[in-house]
Amino acid sequence: MSFHVIEQATSRLNRSELAVPGSQPDLFQKAADSNVDVIFLDLEDAVAPDEKESARRNIIKALNALDWNNKTMSIRINGLDTHYMYRDIVDIVEQAGERLDLIMVPKVGTAADVYAVDMLLTQVEDATGLKKRIGFEHIIETALGMQNVNEIASASKRNESLHFGVADYAASTRARTTVIGGVNPDYAVLTDPLEDNSRQQHWGDMWHYALARMVVACRANGLRPVDGPFGDFSDNQGYIAAARRAAVLGCEGKWAIHPSQIALANEVMSPSEEEISKAHRILSAMAEAEKAGKGAVSLDGRLIDYASIRQAEVLVEKAQQLEAS
Repeated sequence: MSFHVIEQATSRLNRSELAVPGSQPDLFQKAADSNVDVIFLDLEDAVAPDEKESARRNIIKALNALDWNNKTMSIRINGLDTHYMYRDIVDIVEQAGERLDLIMVPKVGTAADVYAVDMLLTQVEDATGLKKRIGFEHIIETALGMQNVNEIASASKRNESLHFGVADYAASTRARTTVIGGVNPDYAVLTDPLEDNSRQQHWGDMWHYALARMVVACRANGLRPVDGPFGDFSDNQGYIAAARRAAVLGCEGKWAIHPSQIALANEVMSPSEEEISKAHRILSAMAEAEKAGKGAVSLDGRLIDYASIRQAEVLVEKAQQLEAS
């Protein structure tokens, strides 16, 4: 291991994250009653300009009045390039900061963007005497943000997670697609001609590079990587496939833009009983190996070593989080 020790962000269950428009308070109680891990009350894309102020008031009232159970609560503020952003932070943190766990910053492009929000939030917390420190979750959804993802990930001690905002990222990079988080038949390769001169087409994942790069930046800085939205909420199979791909790459969670996607995200992003059982067996086998002075041992016909311990510990920790939730 490197001599540099990676400091881990605050540990939270983040399998599913539900987007709830601040302009639709009738949805708040349903979100609170759901089985989602994280709720972000949205002030940005889902709210029309003439509803920004009323949405902010709705969120303040709801944070103070509703029983959100054990949900992690976040707000997605408006962009730093708007005149709404500073009031989003000042008004909500001053009036409802005690129930707020996270602030989601959209379209983060540089480390300086993070610094600016951190500075403002620190002043509000200090002025109001708020004892806890609210964390940050940043959406990487522009070419600029992806270029600077490593610097963004390390820009503040408040940072907890990075999220891949596929729709705005597609627009920023001028990708030839109009779907949100889906696949594109043009992103494919052809096999060489077969004996009958036919050729097979294999679709690829056009978002693989971007998501994988964000995951590396997160893990190198102790943050949680979270995959963003999947727009077709009638396509459960497509959502599950996208979530599984994200989980394989190292993501801890995925957005739900519709309540029907919550259970899908929770299932995909939770370790199975079989995986947890195997993790415990790995830890037991390696403990016995250590007693015998061995650094590696065979289990079920496969080699396991100290790297296997670290993999198993990740699964066991997640299982413990689920039990405690």
